[in-house]
Amino acid sequence: MISETLDSLSKKELIGLVLAQVEQIAALQSRVAELEAKLGKPPKTPDNSSLPPSQGQKANRPEGANKQRRKGRKGTTRGLAENPDHTRDVYADKCGSCNHELTRQDHSGVHAYDHIDIPPVKAETTRVNQHKGRCPCCGAAFRANAPPDMPPGSPFGPNIIAIALYLRARQMVSYNRLVEMMKALFGLDICEGAIANMLERAAAPFAAEGANIEAVVRGASVIASDETSARVMGHTCWQWVFSCETAVSHRIAGTRAKAVVEDFLGGARPQVWVSDRYGGQMGHGKTHQACLAHILRDAQYAIDCGDKIFAPGFKFLIKRALAISRRRHKLKDGTLENHKRDLKERLARLLRLEPSVDAGCKLRRAMGKARDMLFVFVTRRDVPPTNNISERLLRMSVIFRKVTGCFRSEWGAGLYADILSVMATAAIHHQNALDAIRACLKGKPMLQTI
Repeated sequence: MISETLDSLSKKELIGLVLAQVEQIAALQSRVAELEAKLGKPPKTPDNSSLPPSQGQKANRPEGANKQRRKGRKGTTRGLAENPDHTRDVYADKCGSCNHELTRQDHSGVHAYDHIDIPPVKAETTRVNQHKGRCPCCGAAFRANAPPDMPPGSPFGPNIIAIALYLRARQMVSYNRLVEMMKALFGLDICEGAIANMLERAAAPFAAEGANIEAVVRGASVIASDETSARVMGHTCWQWVFSCETAVSHRIAGTRAKAVVEDFLGGARPQVWVSDRYGGQMGHGKTHQACLAHILRDAQYAIDCGDKIFAPGFKFLIKRALAISRRRHKLKDGTLENHKRDLKERLARLLRLEPSVDAGCKLRRAMGKARDMLFVFVTRRDVPPTNNISERLLRMSVIFRKVTGCFRSEWGAGLYADILSVMATAAIHHQNALDAIRACLKGKPMLQTI
């Protein structure tokens, strides 16, 4: 059949067919070479890459191996409340040994303990009657003003809104489960649409407070940043976090490009920018501190690939730098300067080595380019050596994404980012998340712009 088909082709058609097959063979050979190269490399794991721990594989446990029992926590006894809401006195009426009847005068001491419980919580409904009439003087119609704490419009008060926002943003409760919880906990019948409308009306005060927090972070000398994916109305977006010592700002944008950072900074330029080495995070500060946790994993991957020349010594150097960071608060400025000089000299010697493994060569080239970003923190006690703080600030958002799915609206994504900014900033200042939400709804700014 094939020979008959070939016989029917002209010389020109045959040449074209051969050339097409040559191109296809070349592509397949390239693919085979690529796959063969991958077979010789170790797998990417959370220990040697930026993969999250959830994607790592646990080592197989040998059959019959006994599980090591985890030691329990040391127990503690709750102390008595300083100001109990109620006090209940109880007296013994009979002796437990001889059944003798006892009187109040037979008692000579008190054994006290606290019983703590929550009474059933039920939503309260207040009917507001705005009386109206006509002025006896001019005849104009009038109606009494609504109470300032009970404005008309939505029937739901600020405590209900605060609880809904807290459960949604902090406890990652989806809309359908929020409906169920409001019914079960407070006897409140409320549909998903009513909750969405309630939250949308609450967006304005959080946007204002989010802007205040942005201004504080923007004015800081050291800013740490990271980003993770987010889904908004079925589209992939990115949630960014920017933090300093006193405030944390979240925002959700449609891109992962550096334009998001530039828009956030608005022309400001901090002394030090702390992040991983992703291109969108580079070039925003006067100096840059690269995340040593990421670099340590990169070094481990090169070791796993077989590099015994550059990566092991470099890994030891990074661990030495991290050890210095843990005790730098005890060291003098001159001592830190000497440590930094020593680290740079050791790095220079390592960079002169010639790894024989491709992963080692790649790591050495990358660290040669990043050499000025590795040890900024040594002499600046306000600069962290890693970007772990940013990753921790985004961790709950990753869980929120898994639990609730995507945001159904842009305003919902913006509100979520602003609430996270308020709660994370409140945590820095040892404020309760729910109290911070309530204060924001009342228009009380948590921070003043610098």
